[in-house]
Amino acid sequence: MTEVTLNRVGALPQIFPNPDDYLFVTGLAGPARDAAHLTNDGVNMFTMAGCMGAATTMGLGVALSAPDRQVVVIAGDGELMMNMGSLATVATESPQNLTIVCIDNGGHGETGGQPGHTSRRTNLAKIADGAGIENILTVGSEDGLKDAAAFVKSGTGPRFLWLRVLVGEPTSFKRNMNPLECRMRFRMAYLGA
Repeated sequence: MTEVTLNRVGALPQIFPNPDDYLFVTGLAGPARDAAHLTNDGVNMFTMAGCMGAATTMGLGVALSAPDRQVVVIAGDGELMMNMGSLATVATESPQNLTIVCIDNGGHGETGGQPGHTSRRTNLAKIADGAGIENILTVGSEDGLKDAAAFVKSGTGPRFLWLRVLVGEPTSFKRNMNPLECRMRFRMAYLGA
């Protein structure tokens, strides 16, 4: 694997310069804060707080039920590792409007920063490929962000973007933690209201 030099802070806005064009489903903690900063905790973002491992399957459901909308799952490496089988389901269902972005810092930031599997030998791009996802891009440097922005706008899905980032804090952003409010506002955005 190539050397990682990418700082996660500020990466998502370069990939998604028009976040209002998407519905976002996020995993826990750091990726949720990164996405909240991207959307300004917008109505078009739903966070799977307390449901580690469920972001990809929830995003798949949203993509299948709203084929005219672009859906993006933003998950961490630990989140994705908890439910790798979801990648096979994504490949089987093959929604053209789904992009999965895995923000991979190679560690478990929420439980003390222990090294994760991807900091050693696990290659999530190969896992996504083995699951049957055909459109895969790995980015680990600032130079790759323009390619990532073009990749997520490409017409063919599903897409898997493995965003390999340096160990460090996610974007500092305080988001709404009221699950009922977040669910209702996302429902309205999903319905196009």
